[in-house]
Amino acid sequence: MKIAIASDHAGYKLKSFLVKILQKDNLECIDLGCENTESVDYPDYARKVVELIKNNGVDFGILVCSSGIGMSIMANKFSDVRAALCYDAESAKSAREHNNANIICLASKVCDNKIAAEIIHAFIKNKFSNEIRHIRRLKKIEENI
Repeated sequence: MKIAIASDHAGYKLKSFLVKILQKDNLECIDLGCENTESVDYPDYARKVVELIKNNGVDFGILVCSSGIGMSIMANKFSDVRAALCYDAESAKSAREHNNANIICLASKVCDNKIAAEIIHAFIKNKFSNEIRHIRRLKKIEENI
């Protein structure tokens, strides 16, 4: 499994922790920045992950900023992207099973390392349910892009 990950300056420390967790789990992790806590613009980093998702270069994406909101808004501007802002493992599981999310967004102000690791693991281990009701709902979303 290949995962792209990026953050802005506010999410840098959490992103760095998650890269280590993913590598420890023997998952291929592509770190697209940022490289430190100096101020950067989150849309630039969200776009990098989105481009890999859209080009089938990775299976999933992870985006981290202070609230997770900006990254989520930017990522969801693109077709074929379903970015979910998750605050716990249950919402991550639901994002995969019900919404077929392919990018997870995290809030560094809300998630400590332990919770973030739980969220990521729940997101990765769950799959889209392929239930008719969820397929129907996703089609309605796609029709509005």
